[in-house]
Amino acid sequence: MRAPLDLAAVEAMDAADPLRAMRERFILPEGVIYLDGNSLGAAAPAVFNELQKAATQEWAQDLIRAWNTAGWFDMPVALGDQLGRLIGAAAGQTVVCDTTSINIYKVLHAALAMRPDRSVIVAEGDSFPTDLYMAEGVASTRPGTVLRLEGVDAPDIEDLIDERVAVILVNHVNYKSGQLRDMAALTCKAHQVGALIIWDLCHTAGALPVELDSANADFAIGCTYKYLNGGPGAPAFIYAAKRHHDKVQQPLSGWWGHARPFAFEQGYVAGSGIRRFLCGTQPVLSMRALKGALDVWDDVDMAAVRKKSIALTDLFIQLVEGRCGAYGLELEGPRDGKQRGSQVSFLHAHGYQVMRALIERGVIGDFRAPSTIRFGFTPLYVGYKDVWQAVEVLEDILRTGAWQDARFAVKTAVT
Repeated sequence: MRAPLDLAAVEAMDAADPLRAMRERFILPEGVIYLDGNSLGAAAPAVFNELQKAATQEWAQDLIRAWNTAGWFDMPVALGDQLGRLIGAAAGQTVVCDTTSINIYKVLHAALAMRPDRSVIVAEGDSFPTDLYMAEGVASTRPGTVLRLEGVDAPDIEDLIDERVAVILVNHVNYKSGQLRDMAALTCKAHQVGALIIWDLCHTAGALPVELDSANADFAIGCTYKYLNGGPGAPAFIYAAKRHHDKVQQPLSGWWGHARPFAFEQGYVAGSGIRRFLCGTQPVLSMRALKGALDVWDDVDMAAVRKKSIALTDLFIQLVEGRCGAYGLELEGPRDGKQRGSQVSFLHAHGYQVMRALIERGVIGDFRAPSTIRFGFTPLYVGYKDVWQAVEVLEDILRTGAWQDARFAVKTAVT
């Protein structure tokens, strides 16, 4: 049984934290404990510096010349390599572009085209909805393609993988529960039957070490506005293992993916390498904002990030269950820190109202229907004292019944 913690012990954890100085690289509003970085990361001054330079100098002064002088045209690949370090990808295998949904569409089509004699897509029934929506859309364009779902067609995804499967689309971390999958083991299982696998890293990139190359992954997609702090609507990314580059064909054959984009030829000829996944002109200002966000990570040790993530989430679970356990909360995700991402979810019959009350008191998490209250812990700017104070507020809301206030029953969007 763990010894009871007090505030002094928690403050000592902050004092010994090797990442504590990283907090100064972010803008955190006064009076707010931000536990929703798994939905939208906090802003960093480095992001605004990049935006200011791109807008007032490169765009305003250099005008169209900036495509060359400021390297705008090459940013998708340059940023991809910078991001690749955080997901275990060697240079030339990651490109920043478009949105997560669009990238899922491109990569699913590419994988299916590489397995023309197969017609099954495997995914999770409790996947983030856009993954399933895009998989359904891809299947609708390919007669005979079947979508098998974990939790619907079989209890476990491994039970759905056989020689008829072309591609598996799977989340590394479940967006609701925080459950972490074994990337190397599931990738190996897919390859044993000749299937390809696409890893969704939306709730992984920037939260914990990822080793795409070491796991022998085929493809990955993900967003950059959560733990990577690229800003609302920041461009997404695609990873494709180098061994597949010469075989990749994706359906959105826009001019940026052309082998000779400035030749203005009538017929499409795919470019080389990871550039094959590019489509149209990319949002330069958003790309430059992302550069500022990624620069923050240049000297960050991902092993230290993971260690702190587990410590923060372990502490949160311990405090919530010790102080709020009598108020109807039930842990939804894994108890073992090694089996979860950087988030903790609890079930509560009135979770929506509880989260509304928390947000009003300055503790920002989020709600996922029907009854999940979810808290994301970004190790670069969340401290152990933040955890202590957040649980104090949660306990007070539950003990006093403050969540029952009529204002919190109105179902408006929870951020």
